[in-house]
Amino acid sequence: MKLIKIPEDKYYEYKIQAMFDCYKWDPQFCDTNTLSRYVLILTKKENEEIIKLTESLDRETRLAEEYLNKNINVAKKLALPRKILEQIPNMQSYDKSQNIRLMRYDFHPSTDNNWVVTEVNSDCPGGFAESSLLPNIARKIIDMTELEYNSFGEKMVEAINKKLNKKGTIMMVHCTCFSDDRQVMQYMGDRLEKEGYKIIYGAADHIKFKENKAYCILDNNQMSIDLIFRFTPLEWLIQMKPRRWDGYFSSITKSCNHPISIYAQSKRFPFVWKDLEKAGISMKTWKKLLPETFEVKNFSLDEGFIYKPVYGRVGEKISIKEACKEDEYEKILKDVKKHPKQYLLQKKFQSKPLIGEDGKEYHICLGSYTIEGEHAGYYARMSIYPRIDSYAEDIPVLIEK
Repeated sequence: MKLIKIPEDKYYEYKIQAMFDCYKWDPQFCDTNTLSRYVLILTKKENEEIIKLTESLDRETRLAEEYLNKNINVAKKLALPRKILEQIPNMQSYDKSQNIRLMRYDFHPSTDNNWVVTEVNSDCPGGFAESSLLPNIARKIIDMTELEYNSFGEKMVEAINKKLNKKGTIMMVHCTCFSDDRQVMQYMGDRLEKEGYKIIYGAADHIKFKENKAYCILDNNQMSIDLIFRFTPLEWLIQMKPRRWDGYFSSITKSCNHPISIYAQSKRFPFVWKDLEKAGISMKTWKKLLPETFEVKNFSLDEGFIYKPVYGRVGEKISIKEACKEDEYEKILKDVKKHPKQYLLQKKFQSKPLIGEDGKEYHICLGSYTIEGEHAGYYARMSIYPRIDSYAEDIPVLIEK
């Protein structure tokens, strides 16, 4: 694994192409640039190793969620929101053959030369366009077209074609007030339109359910839906009014992702592993790769441990002190004391940084997608801090032959 810098005289061209050809409409967070000046190169061996680990994690995760869906007393240990717990009986009609299962596992290189996985983005992983389009532009910019890459978008199109046979209506469900969410959906929607699908963009409450089937209620698009492509997190969805959202849990309309995805999204997922293994479901790969995780039982944070929110996203509220800005660290500790069940305690691993041409150290998070159990490309980010959050930079991933 190494970094190759995009030449200074070509970076502006790369950034313009990223914005206008790769759906990276706003390549910054606040005043921070989030489009890396580097390209990440994996060796063939590293790529094969991560694919093997990813698909092994995915087998364990999918077996686990199917078991949890049938055993509500075990699922309660995940501290799922009450409104979701109430819906578990309605999810018994889940048919994996009718739905598309998408996940992304976040890998980090550690100082002991092993891989560490910090979480699975089980519910609504993003980064579709960055994963699919940036690598091709990057390899041309750095004049290394012999390098390969895996396009997430093409893998997703293949999966949808298998379910719908290039016919039907797909609704791209997202938080319509966020341009970041729209660019994720717009890329996939444009690509699927080329396959001949009817694409509708809308919010989660623009769908109603009748006889467990989904129907769009938007003006000029009032019709039945053949596939729901959801990019609205479930813990946000259940706050919506009116309460049309409960139809998502019992719907027989095909989905990517079905609400069954919430089980592994909880960072308390390790707390059900003993139950799973008693039921004959091995969690061997997860145990090998995830740092030790514990309940929050006291509030004296020992050296070598961090707090993580149960439903945190993009690195928010993770108590890595050196990565916290201003008084953020103290605020996290206060919130843990106030809401201990919303956090967990995890052993801190030592991230192994890569050295850039500028001499700086950069920490890497390599997101490895799976679609229907098979590896489906990478979405990587990097940061000068060992926490990968909203300030981190998107970096394309290329693979040596």
